[in-house]
Amino acid sequence: MPHDGRARAGVTELRAAEAGTAGSGSPQPAMPEAAVSDRALTFAGVELAAVYVPDADNEELRLVETAGRATSPYGVPEGVPERLSLSGGSPAAHAFHTDRPVWLTPAVLTSYFENAPAPPRAEMALGALPLVSGSRRLGCLVVMGGSADGFAAEQRRFLERYADAIANLLQAATGRPDPSAVLHPALRSLRVGTFVLVPDTGLIEADEALLELVGITPDDFDGKADTLLAHAFPEDMHALMSLLEPRGQAYDRRELEFRVRRPTGEMRWLSLSCRTAAGTDARPEQVLGVVTATSVLSRSADDVSRIQWLTAALDAAATVRDVGRVAVTALREPLGADRVALAELHEDRLMVTVLDPPQPAAWPEIWRSQWRSEWPDAPVSALPTLQLALQDGRMDLWPAGSALESGLAGIGSGGLAVLPLPAKGRVAGVCLVGWDHPHEFVPEERTLLTATAALVGQALQRAHAHDAEQELATMLQRSLLPRRLPELPGCTAVARYLPALRGLQVGGDWYDVIALSEERVALVIGDVQGHSAGAATIMGQMRTAVRAYAVEGHPPDVVVSHANRLLVGMETDLFATCCYVELDLEEGNTLFVRAGHLSPLVRHPDGRTEEVEVEGGLPLGILAEAEFPMTALALEPGTVLALVTDGLVEASDLPLDEGMHRTRTALAAADPADPGRMADELLGDVGRREDDVALLLLRYDGLKTRPIRADWVVWRLPDAVMHARRFTARTLRRWKTEEAADTVLLVVSELVTNALVHTQGPVRVDLTLRGDRVRVSVSDSSPRAPAKPVIVDWESTGGRGLLLVEAMSDSFGSMPVAGGKQVWSEIAVPRSESAPADSEPRPERGVLP
Repeated sequence: MPHDGRARAGVTELRAAEAGTAGSGSPQPAMPEAAVSDRALTFAGVELAAVYVPDADNEELRLVETAGRATSPYGVPEGVPERLSLSGGSPAAHAFHTDRPVWLTPAVLTSYFENAPAPPRAEMALGALPLVSGSRRLGCLVVMGGSADGFAAEQRRFLERYADAIANLLQAATGRPDPSAVLHPALRSLRVGTFVLVPDTGLIEADEALLELVGITPDDFDGKADTLLAHAFPEDMHALMSLLEPRGQAYDRRELEFRVRRPTGEMRWLSLSCRTAAGTDARPEQVLGVVTATSVLSRSADDVSRIQWLTAALDAAATVRDVGRVAVTALREPLGADRVALAELHEDRLMVTVLDPPQPAAWPEIWRSQWRSEWPDAPVSALPTLQLALQDGRMDLWPAGSALESGLAGIGSGGLAVLPLPAKGRVAGVCLVGWDHPHEFVPEERTLLTATAALVGQALQRAHAHDAEQELATMLQRSLLPRRLPELPGCTAVARYLPALRGLQVGGDWYDVIALSEERVALVIGDVQGHSAGAATIMGQMRTAVRAYAVEGHPPDVVVSHANRLLVGMETDLFATCCYVELDLEEGNTLFVRAGHLSPLVRHPDGRTEEVEVEGGLPLGILAEAEFPMTALALEPGTVLALVTDGLVEASDLPLDEGMHRTRTALAAADPADPGRMADELLGDVGRREDDVALLLLRYDGLKTRPIRADWVVWRLPDAVMHARRFTARTLRRWKTEEAADTVLLVVSELVTNALVHTQGPVRVDLTLRGDRVRVSVSDSSPRAPAKPVIVDWESTGGRGLLLVEAMSDSFGSMPVAGGKQVWSEIAVPRSESAPADSEPRPERGVLP
């Protein structure tokens, strides 16, 4: 490790005065501020720091201050430009414009162009951090140093805090002609203390920041390490001594959290990071370190508070993933661990739920080979160490150098903690905590690990049950809502559903799009009261009922009335609201029925929006004899119809009128060319929704090809089939589709004959020409579908009609309608060279004109 020349000089002075000043207990002289700052920056991996600020024209960044061990006392360090163009491609200019830090490894830095500062030595990294205060860009901090791998994550976090402190000082100096020195004051404001300890003498050189953290005034400090250690908790003394009194071994870096008791009685958590420098005889000559107030202070003031914080955090963790994140937060940073893994125990397999770090390369090869979609899983038998720990249910701590199986090799070469996670008399899983560098398990850590394992095990079991419940609720909700919406001619429909974020994430909102025929479609949206499995069940029944009544061919008011009677008959305490819309795709005529639901919204082709004033009725399930009047509205091509539930437009902090106004504004601003994106924009930011949300959009474009229709009521006379054939022949001649006459007439004959023979009541023939297809529909009053014969032999006198119709048709089927059924057949019109337009079509053989 590079030595700090100033620190070494200070230690030499202490050694020379060991017999005098130190022994007398006289106060130590204060260290120069530059030396303190340089030492702190060294531990952040920084050998050179430079501050750039924009010039008056905001065209260049000019250098105003440098600091660090690589700083030249005679001026600007070599290779560091005094000015950088803001229009260039330097890292500083990029960080200044994007307000994001730039981190470059030595390999990238060597190939970087446009005035990248030259490092004081090879194999050095560079970082450029923007100096921003509010919306003002004040400059850029450039740091150089680190290692061949660049700045570590903890070093980057520290330097980002350092840049924020510099920006605050620059902001305070706004208006001055030239910014004053900010590098050293900013570091002092972070309360980073530094020290240099000589183990052989017990003398320590500590700066004022370190003394303030411990609670000692400079006048009371005698330069002895024992004076500082006297403020530490007895439980932490062993760990501190092992760091500050190394035994013939030089460590690259060692870290520790410990507690001190200040003179006021306040307990403070401190984080210590130190390195041991060896002398010429390979004996430890110096221990150089930095001390900061640890983040544990924001969570707790003592061990009991830390456990209380962990308990509260786990109580708020709803899912298995949440529990894993809390466990990582509680273990990795406070203990200085390099890896944390959390796995659930499912029978004889370990199912990993959280890995930190998440990259596969950070874990053993056997783990990478077992990787599934996200995390690995492996049989317990393949990991004997974990198998024994799970059987005993006791924590195992493996020190550095322990021989472990290949499945655990590399997780904690410097120390490995295996924590079984108990829960209600069994082991719910296991947590692994590993260190890369030698780690000593102090008693306080053992207590923390044991308490954490117990709390995480119980939380893991609760979260697993919660995840299973949510998965069941999600499957239930998905099974009750449409899997996909039908493709409709002349319009496009899209839908969105979001569950509530409280309680069981399943609710009573539903939607549906029902294709009634080629030219008619029904839209329905509704909301069953409550958020529970019962509400979802009622929702599924109502959706099925409305669909069934609609497909039967009932008008909108009858469909809603039938659904209302059904819900009343269920004798449930829940009611439902509903909005039902039937749209004629050919003409754009729309019929609305509203049962206690929100009014539909319409966006006209010119961008205007309005609420459709639909005359409403009572919610479903309240009064069996309730009436549901219909409201008619004609839609122009390009109109967008929006049906919503109250979860989108109403909340505890959002009145209904304001919510509807917001939705109308979003509907007017959205681009109707993409209904899917339009629906997403209407949802907006609904991350804090209290209710489930359903949204149904339909953009009406109109039919490109208008169908031609003709119908005939069949008289029940002996020659009824003949009249039906004559009507069909006349219609086909008028449509100029005589090429299909033979097939169409045969189909009409067979379907009309079947209707007259097997049913009672009126029979009607409907002919439709759409493009190059003729559709024959024969309606009768019997709800029973026509049955094709199972066996037809030479002796049969009937039964061949439906088989013949099916063979001659391109498509064939039957559907229930109000008061009966409809049997239909579609026949393609052959494409052939037609006669001249003024020629008279010839009548078909056997058909009377």
